[in-house]
Amino acid sequence: MFEIEYELREQDLVHFNELLLQKNVELQNTIRRNRLLVPGIMLFIGLFYYIFYVDMTTTAYITVLALIWGIVSPYYLKMDMRRQILNHYTDEEKKALFGIHKLKIEPEYLLEQSPGGKHKTPWSEMLRVDRLKDYVHIFVDFDAAIIIPKETVKSGNLDKFAEQVEKMIERHSD
Repeated sequence: MFEIEYELREQDLVHFNELLLQKNVELQNTIRRNRLLVPGIMLFIGLFYYIFYVDMTTTAYITVLALIWGIVSPYYLKMDMRRQILNHYTDEEKKALFGIHKLKIEPEYLLEQSPGGKHKTPWSEMLRVDRLKDYVHIFVDFDAAIIIPKETVKSGNLDKFAEQVEKMIERHSD
C-alpha cells in the first residue's frame, strides 16, 4: 500500500483558506467594491472642495488618501483575513492540526495519523484531489481538505500517492 509522511504548518492552513476565499465570488466583489467605492467617494469629496471652496491643499490631501486607500486596503484586508483564519482555531485544535502527518491508503479508507490522533476517512466520503504547484489537496468536503505541502514531504512519492488516491476515489464514488 502507498504511504506518505509530511509536516503540516500554520502557513499551509492559511494558504488553503486563502484559496477558498479567492474562489468566494461574493467576498471578492466586496473587496473590489471597497477598493474602488471608498476612494471614489473620497475623490468626489475632494472635487467638491476644489469646486466650491477652491481649496487645493485639502483636495490634494484627500486625493492622496484615496490613492493610498486604493493601494493599501487589499493588503490590509489580506493580513486581517489571515489573522481571522488563525483566530478561528483554538490552541488545542492547532496542536492537533500542525505537525507530522502520515497518510496510508487502505482498501476501504484513507488512514491519517496526525498529532490529533488517527482518523479513517472512507473513500466514498472524499470528493476529489487537487494538484497545485506547491500543494496537493484531498477534499473531504466542499470547504475542507487534507492539505499536503510538497516541500515538507518527508517520505513517500507524493505524485504516485495522489494518483492512487484519485483512483480509489473514482472506484468508490457512486
